[in-house]
Amino acid sequence: MDSAGQADINLNSPNKGQLPDFMIDVPVGPGVAAQTPAVEQGLTEAEEEELRTELAKVEEEIITLRQVLSAKERHCGELKRRLGLSALGELKQNLSKSWHDVQVSNAYVKTSEKLGEWNEKVTQSDLYKKTQETLSQAGQKTSAALSTMGSAISRKLGDMSSYSIRHSISMPAMRNSATFKSFEDRVGIIKSKVVGGNENGSDSFPGHADPPLPDHAPF
Repeated sequence: MDSAGQADINLNSPNKGQLPDFMIDVPVGPGVAAQTPAVEQGLTEAEEEELRTELAKVEEEIITLRQVLSAKERHCGELKRRLGLSALGELKQNLSKSWHDVQVSNAYVKTSEKLGEWNEKVTQSDLYKKTQETLSQAGQKTSAALSTMGSAISRKLGDMSSYSIRHSISMPAMRNSATFKSFEDRVGIIKSKVVGGNENGSDSFPGHADPPLPDHAPF
């Protein structure tokens, strides 16, 4: 490491605790509170003094490490800012890495294998196969019924359309035929005789003979 930009954290160094200039403004947290109970029985004054001296050194080292950590965190944030690394991108990267770690973990692999075994057992069971066959047959029957009903409806509509066309074509042709005209003439003659007879009190016009009927009737 570059000694000019790093704090000397060698616990045995005479310069321990001395920070570079860019770390001077780092706030220093309070030391570890000395919440010690009563002095241990059997310690001499020299031992107690030695322990207190060691405690002071440990507290000083903790403060130094906190200062170094805070400075490192600020430096890391500055580097990320200059590289354009956002907190969201870092979060995505961490989540992706965490998910990868989960996937390669033994618990995940064992669970996946167990689920695969269960799925294979279920799909190979007789109940699953029967259920699948029943559903398939029901679907085929439904499709066939719908197809048959559609064909019947189409055929019925076609028959009705053909009947309407034939009826519209045959009526004028029948009225123009010789047989239909002969029948109309015969009906007209009979109607004239009936109407005339009612008016004159007889079945025929006086002084007029009935017109002769054709030798061969059309009906």
